[in-house]
Amino acid sequence: MKTIMENISFKELNLRKEIIKAIDDLGFEEPTPIQKSAIPQMLKGEDIIGQAQTGTGKTAAFGMPIIHNIKVDSKAPQALIIAPTRELAIQVADEITKFSKYISGVKTLAVYGGQPIERQIKALKSGVQIIAGTPGRLLDHIRRRTIKLENIQTVVLDEADQMLDMGFLEDIESILQETPNERQTVLFSATMPREIEKLAKNYQKNPKKVKVVHEKLTVPLIEQYYFEVKAREKSEVLCRLLDMEKEELSVIFCRTKKGVDELVESLQSRGYFAEGIHGDLKQTQRDRVMKKFREGTIEILIATDVAARGIDVENIEMVINYDIPEDLEYYVHRIGRTGRAGKTGVAYTFVTGKQLGLLKTIERFTKAKIKRKKVPTLNDLAERQRELFSNRIITAIEEGHLAPYISMVEHLTEEYSSIDIAAALAKIVTERNRIDMEETAKDSLENTGASESGMARLFLNIGKRDRAKTGDILGAIANEGKIPGSSVGTIDMFDKYTFVEVPIDSAEKLIERMSKVRIKGKKVKAEPANGK
Repeated sequence: MKTIMENISFKELNLRKEIIKAIDDLGFEEPTPIQKSAIPQMLKGEDIIGQAQTGTGKTAAFGMPIIHNIKVDSKAPQALIIAPTRELAIQVADEITKFSKYISGVKTLAVYGGQPIERQIKALKSGVQIIAGTPGRLLDHIRRRTIKLENIQTVVLDEADQMLDMGFLEDIESILQETPNERQTVLFSATMPREIEKLAKNYQKNPKKVKVVHEKLTVPLIEQYYFEVKAREKSEVLCRLLDMEKEELSVIFCRTKKGVDELVESLQSRGYFAEGIHGDLKQTQRDRVMKKFREGTIEILIATDVAARGIDVENIEMVINYDIPEDLEYYVHRIGRTGRAGKTGVAYTFVTGKQLGLLKTIERFTKAKIKRKKVPTLNDLAERQRELFSNRIITAIEEGHLAPYISMVEHLTEEYSSIDIAAALAKIVTERNRIDMEETAKDSLENTGASESGMARLFLNIGKRDRAKTGDILGAIANEGKIPGSSVGTIDMFDKYTFVEVPIDSAEKLIERMSKVRIKGKKVKAEPANGK
């Protein structure tokens, strides 16, 4: 079996080309360890016992083979995924829908308590091949005969140990007894207590065991922290963190190739020396970027997990998990880029509310405490800049060679105090930072969705490099939105994109209409700014 460090593509798993295309759109580079192990077995029709925790990519491990084997000409349920919670059932259904988007006729539905059952019955009547649901609601449908299981080919018990802990064993057995004997039964569980083994013995046939053996954390000198942020705030929080830390070399990790490209563009537009590497780049391109990173020409490297395997730079002081990793082991490999050769390092992870459970799993796996940190405020940034400026002054004094400047200051002391002179010089040097701080305040976390009352902020994928001018943007918005130019608010144009304020009641219609517009020959895409 190939290990995590070996490069295996999704194509090598012999999945349908439509699934591969969907994966490419999502920007994932290669399968996680559990996917590499489980997908081939599932495609063969084998029963599987998979020992895998949340955060290993197990949904794709069973979801892709299910999609691969679906008969689209039949509208009857062919695959059933049983999950312990409504949140997991929804998540599973959403992911499977993404992977099947290029296969016409495949429908997936989540069924769970708390949602009107009539709505689910209506959806089921239209024809659904893949169902993800909680045990109680599934049994309700089965008893009503609104879900019929005689055509089920695959049953997946997701997070089986959690379902047993919640007392669902009897419900699970009742559901399984309604399915055909000749079915594929797949069981995923983080732990393997005796009850799980008994369940497998009673309902599986010669199951193949799939277990991901993780590496241990071997970098104890790394300080680990996390920020709890909203998805739309991540870019702003990242810039604040970079401005606060001022490390020499930093590596930022994204889950997908698309994520790397978008973040590189965003940081470059804000003046950071950043470049990215991922699997779509040729080796010569990667080598060129890495050479610049080692030499310090760029200070920030943005990478996917696959591309990062070739990173072997000793002086990396900070690692940032912009996206929490797909697999627990990736976390170990990521933060191991810093804290090398006996040096200390720091790792930050951005976590949205729903990912806090995954963060706790990472803590248990690494046997290390990941401490929470507050997002830096604008006052924190200002104080940090003053601290850095003070350090620059001390360094300049210690280096000496100040004679020409001393004579200038001595001349000024005839009229002004030395303290006033020093303060004035500091003000002149830091004046440009004040302008940057105002820009940061303008795009602050409290202001990402709308600027003024009644105004929405939109993102347009066109900028100065496209030879566009603010007048072009204003004219297109006024024409397509059927709104007067005077109603359009601030237009902030950058090299590759533009932010513009428009009346809230016109925003949704304008986003739709701008997709049909070309400015300077470029097709325009508009979306809410808080989605960036």
